[in-house]
This record gives sequence, C-alpha cells and structure tokens, in this order.
Amino acid sequence: MSPPQKGRRALEGVRILDFTWVVAGPVAVRILADQGAEVIKIERRDTLDLGTRRGGFSGNLHRGKESTVINMADPRGIEIAQKLAAISDVVIDNFSARVMRNWGLDYESLKKIKPDIIAVSMSGFGHTGPHKDYVSYGPTLQALSGYTLQMRHPGHEPAGWGYSYADMTGGYSGALAVLMALWHRKQTGQGQFVDLAQFEAISSLVGPGLLDILNNRTPSQPVGNRSQEAPAAPHGVYRCKGDDRWCAIAVFTEAEWQSLCRVLGQPAWTHEARFASLADRLQHQDALDGYIEAWTQQRTAEEVMSRLQEAGIAAGVVANGEDVDRDPQLRARDYWAQLPAQENGKTEEFILDGPPFKLSQTPGYVAAPGPLLGEHTESVLRRLLNYSDQQIAHLKAERVIASHAEIHAERTARD
Repeated sequence: MSPPQKGRRALEGVRILDFTWVVAGPVAVRILADQGAEVIKIERRDTLDLGTRRGGFSGNLHRGKESTVINMADPRGIEIAQKLAAISDVVIDNFSARVMRNWGLDYESLKKIKPDIIAVSMSGFGHTGPHKDYVSYGPTLQALSGYTLQMRHPGHEPAGWGYSYADMTGGYSGALAVLMALWHRKQTGQGQFVDLAQFEAISSLVGPGLLDILNNRTPSQPVGNRSQEAPAAPHGVYRCKGDDRWCAIAVFTEAEWQSLCRVLGQPAWTHEARFASLADRLQHQDALDGYIEAWTQQRTAEEVMSRLQEAGIAAGVVANGEDVDRDPQLRARDYWAQLPAQENGKTEEFILDGPPFKLSQTPGYVAAPGPLLGEHTESVLRRLLNYSDQQIAHLKAERVIASHAEIHAERTARD
C-alpha cells in the first residue's frame, strides 16, 4: 500500500457544499473528493455514524471531506449555509424533494445567490410525479424496481440483497451528473438544476428483467445461480470446506465436462445417462449440483478453484472481506490507501479503498481519511467566510454551530 500521490487532481478548484447523508449521496461526493474537489460537508450535531469516523464504513464514505456542524433549524445556520453556497460551485443533497426548499436552498433560491450555481438533488423519486415527496432507502428502491424479486432461487421467496446496491448506483449516477453539469457550465457559463431520481437510476439497470416487462408484460422468472448467458451445467455457487466458504463453477462445453469428470476422479454417477449430454444435465441440474457440492465440501474453496482452473474450467472463490484485502491484483495496483490520522488521542493507520480508475495526467487519490464530526467547523468559517473568533464563540454558545471538541465533550459526559 502506497501513501497518497502528490500532484494536481482533475477537480481541484471545484468546491462542493455537501448536504448528503446515509450512503448514496456520500458515495457520489466521495468520488469527486478523490479527484480533488474541495468538499464542505454540512452535518447535524446528533449525526449517527456507522463505525469510526476516520475509517470503516463512515470513514470510507466521508474521506477527504471537511465536516462542519451547523444547526439548520436556526435561521442563523441557514444564513451560514447560504454564504457557503455563494462561494461554492455545486450544492448537493439527497433529501426528499421538499427539504432544501424549506431552507431556502432550492435551485430557484440558490441561483439568486450565485447565478451559475449547480444544484444537484438526489431524491428517491425526483421532483415531479405523485411520489415526489416520498422518502426512500436503497432496499426500498430495490424492491420497487424489481431487484428484490429477482434475488431468489426459482420457487423460493425473495432473499434480498446483502448490500444496498441501489445506493451505489445512485452514487455513481450522482457523480456523473455533477461532471456533466460542470462541463456544461465550462462551455456556456450557465449553472443548472440536476433532478436525479434514485428510483430511476436503479430501474435503468434491472436489465433483462425490465425488458421482459416492457416487451412481454410479464416479469422474468429468477434463475438463481443458473447461467443466464448460455446453457451450462453444472453452473452455480457451491459450498466448500470451512465457515461460509464457496466456489463458483461454470461448465459450458462437452470438453469442459469431461475435464471436470477427470478432476472428480470419474465417479460412477458421472457415467449415468441423465448426465450424458448438456441437454440431459440441464434437465437434472438439482441432482448434478448435489453431487458437485458433495465433492466441493470436502475441499477448501481455494483448492477447488485451483484444481478446476488448471483443468481449463471456469471457477473462482466467492470472496469475503479478507480475500479482497489480500487480493494480489488489487495490491499490485496500489488500490488500498493507508492513511495516518489522530483517533482517540493517538495516531492510527486507516486503510480505505481507493479510486477505481487511474488518470495518467491527473491521478486521483484519497487525500485524507474521514473527518471527525465538526472537525472543520471553525476553520471553514474562518478561512472561507472570514468569521472572527468572537463571532465563532458567540455562534457556538448559541448552539448554531459546533466543533468536534464540544461534541466529543458532550458525548463523553453523557456516556
């Protein structure tokens, strides 16, 4: 793992006022921060974090950003946010459609403050239509778009997704939308409003299931771990030796089937008529899977993968977090960012995932781990708005703003 590269990044000089929370919005802004955008994050005093602020889940979402705590329920807090918007290029949120309007920070209000501002709203359903005021979370949008129904084995109930894929989709779409709006402004000098509906972002990626509905008016049936690309048997994910260890195996051709039989040692069942051809094996996939898994369960996932790959059969370990951490390809490309920071009064190293693409002239990198809550409140007000120490002290006393030291002291006393 390498320390951050020092050099110009593609989005240096772009300032983003970030009202996003939970996952989808922070993912969008994280991508931009890695490429050099200055991100001023507006947070609440009672923000709940997942894991530590420096690393882990929250740290990865907020890395490279500056955290300010501003009370948006106080008119003076709204005034501070408006002043920050006036010197920003982008204002982004992922609230329901009405929230920014209630604060006087909707696009129509913002462009009176700064005519070329770009306002990005990553709401669940967009700003038009009968559901525009509904709130949403990733798993809800996955169910509404049909993803949850597809995540099941044939004849079984939906299993759901282990991770909120909709949040990541919304985040990637949000980052792309910001880049397009910035490019448009560079060409024309005009800002604009980006109305991003996360429901539409995830619905656009349903794929064949969506095409079935549009063309046949009936939803496609889930195939579980069966092949969707071409006939294949065996084809699936098979339990291996160890705690929750699995290996994916795909056999498409007769030559691959014969190779598999040799690796298995040509047991008697491989000569049964019901497995004689691909067509036969497709008709008896459940029985075939049972035989394959009886073999894989006696071996580690790594051994299964290695032996099958050596025989020319597609196979791969179903990776867990530890597998990804030690993956030689990721390490060879310096994917992981290892950053020092103060945590609990001492310097610790935090490992975060890095940008998934490398620009040859303006390489992005993770500049800093996640900020502590309110870590930059005072410095942002001094540096960007020229607030005096006296003004800051007064606003802190009135609970309009808060520093990390205050919040930490309050929480320590309460605990």
